[in-house]
Amino acid sequence: MNRNFVIRTTGPACYEFTDEVGSWLDGLPPRNGVLSLMVRHTSCSLLIQENADPDVQRDLLAWLGRLAPPSDHPSMGWITHRHEGPDDMPAHLKAAVLPVSLQIPVEQGRMQLGQWQGIYLVEHRTAPHSRQVAAIFQAG
Repeated sequence: MNRNFVIRTTGPACYEFTDEVGSWLDGLPPRNGVLSLMVRHTSCSLLIQENADPDVQRDLLAWLGRLAPPSDHPSMGWITHRHEGPDDMPAHLKAAVLPVSLQIPVEQGRMQLGQWQGIYLVEHRTAPHSRQVAAIFQAG
């Protein structure tokens, strides 16, 4: 069973979409299997992360910003890809560090996430985007 999720972003942030994925699985026959998710873009990422304390997402984004600041920052003078703005190449670098696909075990139609885990699209660009996440559930 396949599905395409669309996540609308408004700038760098962690956009949780755990409930949307769970609702989709609730509509399927309750089976065991594996859920695979893949973001269909090169300047954002997918992540399973804590969803209880929003400071976790803020700290993660701050760390990513220090790891790969905008290409007009003095420390990033080595970057040559600048056609789409100063946030584009750093977004690609961040997407190279974080996963762009996830696999989640499913038991009786329920994702086997931990108590404080959520599924996030991590947006690395500053402009609003409409991101697509391809999902497939494979019953075992």
